[in-house]
Order: sequence, then C-alpha cells, then structure tokens
Amino acid sequence: MARGGSPDTPLAREVLRRAAAIPPGFVTTYGDLCPRAPRFAGAVMSTSGDRVPWHRVVRADGSLAVGDRQRELLAAEGVPFRGERVEMGRAWVPVSSASPETAAPRARSAPR
Repeated sequence: MARGGSPDTPLAREVLRRAAAIPPGFVTTYGDLCPRAPRFAGAVMSTSGDRVPWHRVVRADGSLAVGDRQRELLAAEGVPFRGERVEMGRAWVPVSSASPETAAPRARSAPR
C-alpha cells in the first residue's frame, strides 16, 4: 500500500492490533483505530483481508463503509441496527491501547 499504509509500519501494525481487539457483537470506528488519521485506518483496513475483523469497524455515525456484506456479518454477530446504521449507543466499544486479551467491552443498555 502506498503512502505509509503498509502493514509493516508501526502505525499500521497498531491499527491492525486495535482492530483485532474488537470483540464479536461490537463495533468501533476508524477514528478509534487511529485518532490522528481515520482515513489512514481505512486504508490499512482495506488491505487487511480477513486477518482482522474488518466488518467491526464503522464510520463514526454508525454507517457502513463496505455495505451489504458488512451488514450481514454484523447482524450475524447480533450487532443492533437502527435503519441503515449501527446503533452506536449499544454496539460501540472503545479500543484502547490495552492488549486484545484485556480489552473489555462496554455493557449493553438492553438485551438484543
């Protein structure tokens, strides 16, 4: 990938590590993966293939960047939607600098 988006850069590796920490049934945003450069996170994710759960990364407003296939995968995990967007109040989880094993999802407000 051009312009530093190679998975071999430290920043790209951090984006992929954070994406791998997103638990099933939850989502995070491109800005959460790379606060200083959300578009960079999108570029890295677009080349990641199935190495990380790419479908769990959405836009800040809950809209889907990839479309129908992404929605199918999220729905299969039980991610709640309101219309065409992920219900971020229930499905968003912060992805911190913690290791994937210690990342704790935020409690849901209601059962699905």
